[in-house]
This record gives sequence, C-alpha cells and structure tokens, in this order.
Amino acid sequence: MLSTRGGYSARFRIAFAGALLAAGFTVVSCGSDGNKAGANGKVTVVYEDDAIKPEDRQAVSVIRKSRVLEEAADWVNRSVALPHDMDVKVTGKVPRGVTDAVTQPDGRTIFVPPPFLTQIKDALDHVVKTVERPALFPADEFNADNLTALSTQFIFGHEMGHALQRQLLLANLGLEEDAADGFASFYTVNEVGPGPTLAASILFDEIARKEGKMTLEGLASDHPVTQQRVFNFLCYLEGSDPKKYYGPLVGAGYLPKTRAPLCPQAWAMLDHGWWTQLQPHFSSAFKDEGDENQKNAHDQLIAETKAFAEQLDKLRSGQ
Repeated sequence: MLSTRGGYSARFRIAFAGALLAAGFTVVSCGSDGNKAGANGKVTVVYEDDAIKPEDRQAVSVIRKSRVLEEAADWVNRSVALPHDMDVKVTGKVPRGVTDAVTQPDGRTIFVPPPFLTQIKDALDHVVKTVERPALFPADEFNADNLTALSTQFIFGHEMGHALQRQLLLANLGLEEDAADGFASFYTVNEVGPGPTLAASILFDEIARKEGKMTLEGLASDHPVTQQRVFNFLCYLEGSDPKKYYGPLVGAGYLPKTRAPLCPQAWAMLDHGWWTQLQPHFSSAFKDEGDENQKNAHDQLIAETKAFAEQLDKLRSGQ
C-alpha cells in the first residue's frame, strides 16, 4: 500500500476537486522558535500557501480552520521533550514520489500534500451521500468537512507516531506501521474522544471498497490490510470503554462479536505501552501528570489481563 515508508496508503487515489482560500505563506507556531541551548525541540505547523493549488484550497481550509494539526502539535510540545524541532508542512512542495502524508526518516519533517487532503474530502463527500450514519456519530457532525477534519486528525496521529518513534529512537516489537496506527488511537482516544477513530474507520472502509480484490502487493505491504485496520481502530476504541461503546459498535454490527472480547486488554496494552515508551521523554512540566497516567495504565493492564484470563476458557468453549 505504500511506495514511501512512513506515509499513508499510496493506492488511495479517489478524485480531485476544490476551490477557495487566498494564496500566501502562513506559519502557525506551536511553541518556541526552534532549539536554543538547553531548550526542547518544538513542533511547528506550516501552511505554505504559495505551494497550494486552487483545486486543493477548500480541503486545506477545512483542516486549517479545524486546527487538528495544531492540537496534536500542542500536545506533543506540552508532553514530550523532543531532541530536535519538527516541521509539519502542508505544501505541494514535497519530495519526489510523495503523494500522501509522510514522515521523513529522521522524524524532523512531516509532509501533508494538499491533494491528499482533497482526496480525503472527496471520498467523504461521497460517503455522506451513500453510507448510513452510525448512531454513535452525532447527526449534526456527519458532514464531509467534519469527517475530513476528524479523519485527518487520526491520520496525522499516525504520522506523529512515526515522528516520535524516529526522533526518540523508540523500540518496536513489531512493524512500525502498526505502532504508528497505535499512536493515532492512543492520542486521539485519550485526548480527543471517539470522533477521529470513527471518522478514520468510515474513511478507510470507503478506501477498502474502492481497492477491490486484494493484490500480491497489497498483501505484502508493511501496512495491515485496509479493512483490517478499520477493525483494529474500532477494537481499541471499544476496548477503551466497553460499557460505553459495546452497544454502538458491537451490538450495531460494526465490530464482530468474536473480536470484542480481546479489545479491553488490547487497549490496555496499547495505552500502557505508549505511556511507558514516552515516560523517559516526558517534559519537565508534564512529568507528574505523565507518570500518573503511566501508573494508571499499568494498573489497568493488570486488571484487564486478569479479567481476560478469567473468561478465556469460556470464550474458547464457545468457539
């Protein structure tokens, strides 16, 4: 699914459209102006308006107004002591071959190509006209602009996961793409709520339908199969609060009942894993809060592992 490691699905080619937004060059700074002696690296979001084509300005305007990129940047700036500055560039001036959101190997630059945002918006324009709204998603928010902002927030979480892994040299116990998806869930579920997961699941479900029959290239990708990613996203969300999400997700048929019993422990492992990975890198201002989050996640993992062990024989006998 990817020709450039660290980006999103290179087979995501749906359509092009758009209009609106004045040309120019705008910088939204989240934090201080780069590294000084003893200072932490900061994430800065840059909109290079001169490098945004007219047909992509509407989609870029949606993202700019939503501030979903800045929200993630602000969270990292508050929580993590980065060794280097990180530039997030919404620009048409991208490295050759880059067609979708991508993180550079050193974790210091994330490119968000405007045509990629337009593709997302076009796909979701189609979704709101053809797909029944999940009951969990508020009716007044089920529109292309809102879904575009929320799904981009999740996708940007994926890229931020790559950037943190690379800048902080975090240890992976599996594929980096799985870990980046995990950070997107970890960040958005904890800091934003269910919206980004639901929007990303809706978008990826649409992408999966467009992809059609799986190819050898798709199966051999370092990314999970697209439809599998949808169920992974939903599993983490459901597992984060089964009392709240079991009915709307499992009861409504979006997440299979065979997967649901695994999700509380899966979420607990993910939540504990990311808090533990980030703990040595907490900023001084965030350390007390971060340490408490890590401790709570550790306790929750122990509780969920015990609960899963107690029901495992029952689950096996029911298969």
